[in-house]
Amino acid sequence: MLACLDANREHAGEKYEQIRSGLVKFFEWRGCPFSEDHADETINRVARKLDAGEEFRDLYTYVYGVARMLILEIQKESAKQRAAFDHLPSHEPVAEETDDLEPRAECLKQCLAGLPPESRELLTKYYQGERQTKIENRRKLAEALDVSLNILRIRAFRLREKLAACVDDCLKQ
Repeated sequence: MLACLDANREHAGEKYEQIRSGLVKFFEWRGCPFSEDHADETINRVARKLDAGEEFRDLYTYVYGVARMLILEIQKESAKQRAAFDHLPSHEPVAEETDDLEPRAECLKQCLAGLPPESRELLTKYYQGERQTKIENRRKLAEALDVSLNILRIRAFRLREKLAACVDDCLKQ
């Protein structure tokens, strides 16, 4: 990709940084979370096209066209997630009494033990840390699993839903 930007590597690097910072702003202006990740994904997609031998008249125009398509994907995925959250069964709030917490904790332990080890590990790593640490942990976990952050969120959501149903069933018994 650098070779397409400029024959001089230094100039190509500067142009690359301009494109990347422009993409970050592009995604930020459109209210996308993780704008830097989306900018990197856009650049990766363009680089893969270049590696495949595709040629472009204007690389800048193509990059922003890919970014626009990525925004559509992000919006579509976001709409799916909102719809999934809207269809969640409502759970009654947990009472603050210690008598109620003990059986709930025991059921949670049983249900966690019933999950496959990789699912249990994913859930524990997904919820580790506070604020920025949690964000970094999730980003590292997504990289380790070789999936996007959205895919990781969906997996964690599904596991959490499965776990909540298991705990509810256990408490009914």
